[in-house]
Amino acid sequence: MSYGGYPPPTGGPPGYGAGGGGYGAPGGFMPPPGPPPGADPQLWNWFSAVDADRSGHISAPELQRALINGDWSAFDLDTVKMLMSIFDTDRSGTIGFNEFSGLWKYIKDWQNVFRHFDRDHSGSIDGSELNQALAQFGYRLSPQLLDLLQRKYAATAAAAHGPPPGISFDRFVRACVVIKQLTEAFSRLDSDRDGWIQINYDQFMETVLSLP
Repeated sequence: MSYGGYPPPTGGPPGYGAGGGGYGAPGGFMPPPGPPPGADPQLWNWFSAVDADRSGHISAPELQRALINGDWSAFDLDTVKMLMSIFDTDRSGTIGFNEFSGLWKYIKDWQNVFRHFDRDHSGSIDGSELNQALAQFGYRLSPQLLDLLQRKYAATAAAAHGPPPGISFDRFVRACVVIKQLTEAFSRLDSDRDGWIQINYDQFMETVLSLP
């Protein structure tokens, strides 16, 4: 998988980019276990390539080294940790092959979404494109919130004045997921669906801390 129109290197895992090499089994390392019955051979090869220490599980640093954006920049570590939290169903701190399979499909789906809304094919999402994406997802943010969101997830620090820079693929995924999680948390408290809630400090902290 690659982003921004870049094809994946031959035989590489989703988003697998520069710094490949070194995935051979050095002396002293146990060979990786065989694929589970019925596993997609190509997906298993990608999983094995990402599993650099041959543990049979993928850690956040291993996953980060395997994922790149369309400009060949590495995925933001916070985004990688968010993806891990979604698919680490047994809460082991790592993901096995089955969990990796779900994560791989999830990223592929988001890749298609990103390409759809990157209207100018710039490899990043600007404010207008972000607004269109969120509106299609059912989230209508005020101009102030939209500007705040764009500046928070821009790939580089936003200037005090002028439009913020675009949002890269990894940060776009994170921004959309965070909006979804916050909206769902609010909706659970907005029992009468009037767009207003009244909560005390403990309820607020519990809501915020319970988010992945």
